[in-house]
Amino acid sequence: MLVERHAETSTHPRGRGNNVRTMELFRTAGLEQRVREAAFALAGNDGVLQVDTLTGGQRRWIIQDISAGMDVSRVSSSNWCLCSQNDLEPVLLSRAREGGDIRFGTELLSFTQDEDGVQAQVMSRETGETYAVNTEFLVAADGPRSPVRNRLDIGQSGPGALFHNISVTFRSKALKECVGPQRFIVCYITDPQGEGALLPVDNEERWVVHIPWFPDRGESLEDFTSERCAAHVRAAAGVPDLDVEITGKAPWHASKRVADHYARGRVFLAGDSAHEMPPTGAFGSNTGIQDAHNLAWKLAAVLRGWAGPQLLGTYEEERRPVAVATSTRASQQAAEEEHPGFTPATGRNDDPADLMTVALCYRYASKAVVGASPDRPVVPDDFRLGGEPGSRAPHMWVTRGGDRISTLDLYERSFVLLAGPEGREWRGAAERASRDLGVPVEAYLVGDGPDHDLAPEPDADWAELHGTAEDGAVLVRPDGFVAWRAPGRLPSADRLLTNALRTVLCRD
Repeated sequence: MLVERHAETSTHPRGRGNNVRTMELFRTAGLEQRVREAAFALAGNDGVLQVDTLTGGQRRWIIQDISAGMDVSRVSSSNWCLCSQNDLEPVLLSRAREGGDIRFGTELLSFTQDEDGVQAQVMSRETGETYAVNTEFLVAADGPRSPVRNRLDIGQSGPGALFHNISVTFRSKALKECVGPQRFIVCYITDPQGEGALLPVDNEERWVVHIPWFPDRGESLEDFTSERCAAHVRAAAGVPDLDVEITGKAPWHASKRVADHYARGRVFLAGDSAHEMPPTGAFGSNTGIQDAHNLAWKLAAVLRGWAGPQLLGTYEEERRPVAVATSTRASQQAAEEEHPGFTPATGRNDDPADLMTVALCYRYASKAVVGASPDRPVVPDDFRLGGEPGSRAPHMWVTRGGDRISTLDLYERSFVLLAGPEGREWRGAAERASRDLGVPVEAYLVGDGPDHDLAPEPDADWAELHGTAEDGAVLVRPDGFVAWRAPGRLPSADRLLTNALRTVLCRD
């Protein structure tokens, strides 16, 4: 059951950047194509541009290619996508309604918990009716000011607010002539009279501009009248008589904070309630989506009896370090992009991990991984996906039953064991481990022979890509992360695999 105090999905075009990993998750949910259809208006936009004014003579690309020239198809079955929250949420909602109880206009008033469950009081905002909901677990995705986090008395770490903006939506038919042929993700305007960040909504007449707001200098929200905002847009364009119709205004705060804990008992935090970071790099919403993805399979495993309740403790073990590292990278990105209104307290990091590395290469070291080193950095310095335990499993195009799929398409529904062309005994070991533990494990043999399940494409080396041998194996969790890896044929394969599964599921 989902309760949402608002009456409908978001109407403001924000949270637009869905990175490669998030799009992989939408793909495995069967939604990638629908998301791309919802995002068609911005399909050709890329890069971060900086200008003095849109019609001025100074312009440079801060980032011209979000993928940094990488052939993304070599490392993923998906690619990043610009889809604003107001376009994305209806797609997700239609899928969620297929199996979920979705209650808009419903507010969580209070909750208590004990060892048997959570008792929540909720209210219909339309009728005022209050009623009780008894549930096994509560997940709070209730934003940066999170009432649930406050009730749990969970603190936050980090410098807090970094800068403030007013997000202004507007219409202008003539602005696209000022923009010209550049199809950017965001354009920063440096002229003091029009300083801000311009974002296209449809590349035609709907736009968003983020205007710096300085409440510490005494500026109030009321100071940002429609007349002032329209004048700001005209100054940014460098066109005094530009047609501008202001359609909406909303304040937002760029902050860097991470919750000190991600759970208390049966109540969990996810998304902005767990972490805040600047919007640069589009890390915030993606980190939140990936929080939920990490937590979902663990809740399912516990509720279905696959795992011990200690598995839920690995949610914080895995996701909090990712949020700490990612929020730091987002702040570095804000400095790199010279985001209007932001004055970094420290110097720029001239060699941060690139956006693709942050999106795909973060790593876990927890009780739910066997063989991961806790001493290595959460985000490596360079792009590295080699099948190491705790990393996102590599992508590889294969043929199964005449269909071309990615190995990533195999994950999400159960544990998966991939074995090399000479690793036949691993298939039997997986079947026996699955039976003995009562945990679903799908096993696939990769190779070109008649008894192989997945045929790799020419010149593809499964063993090299997964960091093992032709007779090795890789166990992948339902969230697509490597849980354990066998370097080759091993004695007592049944026992080793069963013990690895038992450890990952916290059943020891």
